[in-house]
Amino acid sequence: MKNGGGRTSRIRRRKLFTSSESRGVNESYKPEFIELKKWLKDRKFEDTNLIPARFPGTGRGLMSKTSLREGQMIISLPESCLLTTDTVLRSYLGAYIAKWQPPPSPVLALCAFLVSERHAGDRSPWKPYLEVLPKAYTCPVCLEPEVVNLLPKPLKAKAREQRTHVQEFVSSSRDFFSSLQPLFSEAVESIFSYSALLWAWCTVNTRAVYRKRAPRQCFSAEPDTCALAPFLDLLNHSPDAQVKAAFNEETRCYEIRTAVSCGKHKEVLICYGPHDNHRLLLEYGFVSIRNPHACVYVSKDVLVKYLPSTDKRMNQKISILEDHDFIENLTFGWDGPSWRLLTALKLLCLEAEEFVERIVTHAAVRRPALELLARESRGNARYSANLRYK
Repeated sequence: MKNGGGRTSRIRRRKLFTSSESRGVNESYKPEFIELKKWLKDRKFEDTNLIPARFPGTGRGLMSKTSLREGQMIISLPESCLLTTDTVLRSYLGAYIAKWQPPPSPVLALCAFLVSERHAGDRSPWKPYLEVLPKAYTCPVCLEPEVVNLLPKPLKAKAREQRTHVQEFVSSSRDFFSSLQPLFSEAVESIFSYSALLWAWCTVNTRAVYRKRAPRQCFSAEPDTCALAPFLDLLNHSPDAQVKAAFNEETRCYEIRTAVSCGKHKEVLICYGPHDNHRLLLEYGFVSIRNPHACVYVSKDVLVKYLPSTDKRMNQKISILEDHDFIENLTFGWDGPSWRLLTALKLLCLEAEEFVERIVTHAAVRRPALELLARESRGNARYSANLRYK
């Protein structure tokens, strides 16, 4: 037998390979990350805890250079590095936004800035950040219609709503983009194309952190809460991650602290929120394999299909649920049916006499009656959840 070819050697190599794969591959040597590091340093930020790396399962992310202890600051990004509506107003777009009527939305301002800076190429001071942004996204709004048709029915409906929203967002902004023509030698129609604006919209929608700004007259009434955070937005999502993240008004930095320890050369993860896989795919373009918030959506058709067909009050019951927004977002998760699903089922399963007594007779108090069912369902849902841990 050749040296190193035995069973023990194979096991040792397999362990080494697995260890190497689990901790990720360092990518800080790549030109785009070297330029990003220089750019961030010029803006008073130099991270000592994290480096870009590629991980199995999550792809590009951030890896710990040293062991991180519980409560440790893992990143503190100065305000000067954030791309916000303040950034846009200070730029060449500011004067055009200030005079445009009706006032554009904060998201439109951010998208216009991203597209114009991307078009500027090497002339853009934001180029080092733009170079590390994804070139394309995998949200349903970016997928071909035949692919969207393969999605579960509730998610497919949401995906179509999202596509319609983006199309209306783009078409309603054409006049504003036309007003920017003096800034460009090329036709604005070719610069602010649908594909360019879809990329910008997805960039803001999938990568922005929460940074609330006071309302301003130059913007519409939509909340101004989005900020793009270079380097920080390389952090990937895990439903199990425990971190504290917020903008610190005293230090003027966006800060993230870990609530648990993290080993050296491990991927540092954050939690985008308690989202199910439908929401993750719709908003961020990915799903989580072991997601404790995963659930199955139950449609109206499924509810009606498995209930007695002889119920003469069925259409009236469905109408009541629709009137009070209890016909959508009905889910069945790891802990059983959600309280919304339980409420809908309670109403749909009421016998004729009880339905008339509790819901129909006192039409004026229909909503309180439905709220009573909802409160009962909440209690049942909590009881169901508690059983899981006993």
